Amino acid sequence: MNARRHPGQRYPGQRAGLTKEQVIATANDVLADGGFGALTMRAVAERLAVAPNALYSHVANKTELVDEVLDATLRTIREPATDDVEAVLREIMAETLTALLRHPDLMPAFLARQGSRGPHARRLGDIMAAALERVGITGSDAVEARRVLIVYTIGFAAFAAGPPEGNPVPLDELQHNFASGLQWLLAGILAGRC
Repeated sequence: MNARRHPGQRYPGQRAGLTKEQVIATANDVLADGGFGALTMRAVAERLAVAPNALYSHVANKTELVDEVLDATLRTIREPATDDVEAVLREIMAETLTALLRHPDLMPAFLARQGSRGPHARRLGDIMAAALERVGITGSDAVEARRVLIVYTIGFAAFAAGPPEGNPVPLDELQHNFASGLQWLLAGILAGRC
């Protein structure tokens, strides 16, 4: 005879109030503690004290989980409060670098996934595309300009996130180098506009 479940009663493996934000935060913790190779659905479920299948109502698989974790790092990046195209692009890339440097443990995942694909990444991409369009850079030229800026920024973050013993360049010097290189890139992109 099957026992009737009361409204609000949980099934085995469920956890009351488990949210997507908790799943992503816990995945981030697993990455911070064990690196990219340690991140599995089972490891996240164990930290949350739920069965792995409880995670699937929030993320479809490990790939989506990684994409969500990567995208969450971009959540704090705001739309620049200026119409100056160079300033918009510079501020977004500088804030992206800062966000990436706060999570050096995520660099292998950013490199493996070639960036983020979530809603925050798309929002920033749309802001960049709109800025480029204001100066006549559209279509494949705009896509290429954005890609170059993103690859530059992720590359710098990966270089800066390297092990301290293998990275003799101080962080403040690297950040200065990043700003100088970004200025050169933007000058070239904007000078070549249609």
